[in-house]
Amino acid sequence: MTAFAFYPIGTPGQPWGEAERAQWLARQRVQRSYVGEVVSRIDALRDRFDVVQYGNLDYPSGSYPLLAIRSRDWNAQLPTALVTGGVHGYETSGVHGALQFVEDHGQAYAGRTNLLVAPCVSPWGYERIQRWNALALDPNRSFVADSPAPESAALMALVASVQGPFLMHVDLHETTDTDESEFRPALAARDGKPFVPGGIPDGFYLVDDSGNRQPAFQQAVITAVEQVTHIAPADNEGQIIGSPVVAHGVIEYPLKALGLCASVSGARYTTTTEVYPDSPSATPEQCNQAQVAAVRAGLDYALAHP
Repeated sequence: MTAFAFYPIGTPGQPWGEAERAQWLARQRVQRSYVGEVVSRIDALRDRFDVVQYGNLDYPSGSYPLLAIRSRDWNAQLPTALVTGGVHGYETSGVHGALQFVEDHGQAYAGRTNLLVAPCVSPWGYERIQRWNALALDPNRSFVADSPAPESAALMALVASVQGPFLMHVDLHETTDTDESEFRPALAARDGKPFVPGGIPDGFYLVDDSGNRQPAFQQAVITAVEQVTHIAPADNEGQIIGSPVVAHGVIEYPLKALGLCASVSGARYTTTTEVYPDSPSATPEQCNQAQVAAVRAGLDYALAHP
């Protein structure tokens, strides 16, 4: 059934203006610390990796350095792999899974690949446990030319500064219960559209690029993650979040057309992970470990099939 879901901002059927966006912004509260929980862990890696500031996010409600971790002995003759997390700041395991991968396994790839890891693309959203940025924009729909989202524009500039092609890009995400209870209703209200209720898949799944399908790569990742946590089943219509399941735990989107982060590098191998942290069958540690397993499996496959 299609209906307007109640959302406490705006008028049903009418897109938000500046007043409604300001009202939404005033409701956002800092709930955790980017410096204490993310920057401190990045700083602890400086003895093993290079850390670069690729921009500064400057909103009236907060200013944040945008940080990336790079292989110390960068070699233009080696393939380059990109890992991104926290494009949606509220998706916790994307951020901490990216950091845990670098901490525990990053050095194992020295001499084999150049690693570039941006663990928290949206620090404003991370602190407020919010999908959007301070402009009520979704950074993961904003990887487009002249991006209106400063988080997206900064990451695109960082990627463009890297010489040579990317072999792989894994973008770490979560699907949570608040997608249905908060973020999808907010999106419908912001855009003046009906809210169509949906379901939240219980388990891990991947989003491949319909314009650059890499089914063997996706299945290598699924196989590795399945050792850590369960894979989301298809619903009764053979879909996950409204998209046909094309293989075990895999759906497809046209990444570039939608302005999604996983399109930004033009890598041969790309995927977007989706962990379900609200599952009764998964712990926060399992979610982090699933993200780590996805990156490692993706890297191992890509390096074996350049």
